[in-house]
Amino acid sequence: MRVERVGEPHEPAGDRHDRAVGLLRRSYAAVPRGEPVRLAKRTSNLFRPRAPVTSPGLDVSGLTGVLGVDPVTRTAEAQGMCSYEDLVAATLPYGLMPLVVPQLRTITLGGAVTGLGIESTSFRNGLPHESVVEMDVLTGAGELLTVRPEGEHADLFAAFPNSLGSLGYATRLRIELQPVGRHVALRNVRFADLDALVAAIGQVVATGAWAGRPVDAMDGVMFSPDESYLVLAAFTDDPADAPDDGRPAGGRGGPSDYTGQGIYYRSLPRRERDLLTGHDYLWRWDTDWFWCSRAFGAQHPLVRRLWPARWRRSDVYHRLVRLEHRYGVAARVDRWRGRPPRERVVQDVEIPLGDTAGFLRWFAREVRMSPVWLCPLRLREPSGPGSARVWPLYPMRPGETYVNVGFWGTAPIVDGASDGDVNRAVERAVAAAGGHKSLYSDAYYDRAEFDRLYGADAYRAVKARYDPEHRLTGLYEKAVARQ
Repeated sequence: MRVERVGEPHEPAGDRHDRAVGLLRRSYAAVPRGEPVRLAKRTSNLFRPRAPVTSPGLDVSGLTGVLGVDPVTRTAEAQGMCSYEDLVAATLPYGLMPLVVPQLRTITLGGAVTGLGIESTSFRNGLPHESVVEMDVLTGAGELLTVRPEGEHADLFAAFPNSLGSLGYATRLRIELQPVGRHVALRNVRFADLDALVAAIGQVVATGAWAGRPVDAMDGVMFSPDESYLVLAAFTDDPADAPDDGRPAGGRGGPSDYTGQGIYYRSLPRRERDLLTGHDYLWRWDTDWFWCSRAFGAQHPLVRRLWPARWRRSDVYHRLVRLEHRYGVAARVDRWRGRPPRERVVQDVEIPLGDTAGFLRWFAREVRMSPVWLCPLRLREPSGPGSARVWPLYPMRPGETYVNVGFWGTAPIVDGASDGDVNRAVERAVAAAGGHKSLYSDAYYDRAEFDRLYGADAYRAVKARYDPEHRLTGLYEKAVARQ
């Protein structure tokens, strides 16, 4: 590894990492028997409430850095609590990026691997855990193990994704990297028909190109069933490579900047093409938490001018949401105004490509939230067709294209309905389409359905081997019972 980013001056990163792991293991030993073992951290990107923890947590304060970047092998080593913001800052000087960079800056590498993550390169590179070469995991039994795709602990390696910390915590991960250009040229392709949108996704996945030009990354937005967009990205070191349709590529002839008054998702209907720096492309959604900053007034022109730029970040909005969960100010205001209570509907679901148009029409008709994020993905095939690895706790089918549909907001609880009804309807619709949903937010499955969808047999075998005393809260208990 060529770069050391962890440690005091003149202290090797490895020594600092060893000390941090020692502190973690001592904090594990300090948790009394019978008490749940959990991380002692103040921030989270999860939307699941959980029961308060009174026992001491695991000290991960020293596990937040980048250990090294090797531009020759195109790999990086980072600690489990390293944010993607810090990881990208270390790799971009080499013209490299992680194979998949979840859009929100403070998502951690370990969190994306154990809890899943996705972004616009996922139609080529799958999910973040598929780029992991090896990792060190502190198990529920208190053992620190190095796990790889093959070997003695291959079962833990395979079951770790979507285990949500119920099998152990990653302290160090080595991941693959890929080149990224200094600029990213974008084509915002509009579709008035969802079937045409789905067909276009299939074509890009099959050919890696659209209209004769290569596509390195792809995501999109549905504003309504008759207005949706695919954002087709090409990495380039030469901004002149951007497609020429006679429109300016970015503000004032240069790359666009959506960290100020501009709002990224609103640019899609206005621009057929765009140009961003590589750095700004990776974080294009973070400034406005996709579009959720509008809930705080941050998209109102006056409020936006007064809202400090350093606070226009997804983690700031998430802290505001946690305060609302705690104090319920908005809910009280709605009651005062005579408005119905609202159900939180915050989900990311994976729908097979062939069922995506039907699911989106159902969603627009029944849930009526807009916009909706669209992100195609496939399990990674590093050695060619048929080589995709199967991950038992999130069993997607190798060789099949899915579309992640992300929707984040609230829906009114109408007369005669109960809180949770909309989310349950979404779960039924996802199941009917043969899809899956991520578990970072509310889930309502009964135990039998959950076990069927999320690899219960494989999970129980690995749990029995690496956490036989169940020191770590179980997956169902975390995801559904909210412990």
